[in-house]
Amino acid sequence: MDRPAWAPPGIDLSVPSVSRIYDYYLGGSHNFEVDREAARKAMEFIPGLPKIMQANRAFMRRAVHHAVTEGVTQFLDIGSGIPTFGNVHEVAQQASPDARVVYVDHDPVAVAHSRSVLDGNDRADIVAADLRKPQDILRSPEVSRLLDLDRPVALLLVAVLHFLEDSDEPHRAVAELRDAMAPGSLLILTHASFEGMPVPQERAGGTVGVYRDIRNPLVMRSRDEVTRFFDGYEMVDPGLVSMPRWRPDTPPEQEDPYAFSGFAGVGRKG
Repeated sequence: MDRPAWAPPGIDLSVPSVSRIYDYYLGGSHNFEVDREAARKAMEFIPGLPKIMQANRAFMRRAVHHAVTEGVTQFLDIGSGIPTFGNVHEVAQQASPDARVVYVDHDPVAVAHSRSVLDGNDRADIVAADLRKPQDILRSPEVSRLLDLDRPVALLLVAVLHFLEDSDEPHRAVAELRDAMAPGSLLILTHASFEGMPVPQERAGGTVGVYRDIRNPLVMRSRDEVTRFFDGYEMVDPGLVSMPRWRPDTPPEQEDPYAFSGFAGVGRKG
């Protein structure tokens, strides 16, 4: 297989990656045939996966705008993936030229591509680190350089927590990050769930199986389990809802039924 110029050396092109599959769903070009194959397999069970990802991105953009209107101009986006059009730094820096953004991902392709996209942007950077090790993120030179943790930060955990199993202690990681943030900080979060899915859970479970087969377990959590991630935060209206229902720009009724799968919410640290 020819290695594209943008693929960092050492990447195993035979192993699918969650961030490259996500890139494929969004119509990006930073994915390999092995990623597209896994994505197509997952879509056999949930055909609307690209619609879910698009709704996820649209929510993220609205939430970033909300943060800026609340005076929060520092962003820490963990599990940021491959930057495609309308990413956090573009939305935030358009709304406020002073906005500072630190992306975090452990996928080498996402990290390498983020570096090239952010080249010359002195208010945005990328950290190669894992959500399961919050201290590696918080103590990174990039966070020290760009973010003042004594002032409010918008922490984005968008479509990432469902790739952590309970044994990874995701609630502990989120609590550790929350405790490092100043009062007034925001948690911007989305999470996959069987709730709201327009196909039966048995069928949707086939997609979960595809991710398990590529050694990236997809953990569907209930509303109560997702709500727990907001412990220590006060929910911003309208609370924890499906993505199109969070402060929509257009009537949610016009959205594809698949867009209502899973949950989105924003919390403010008191």
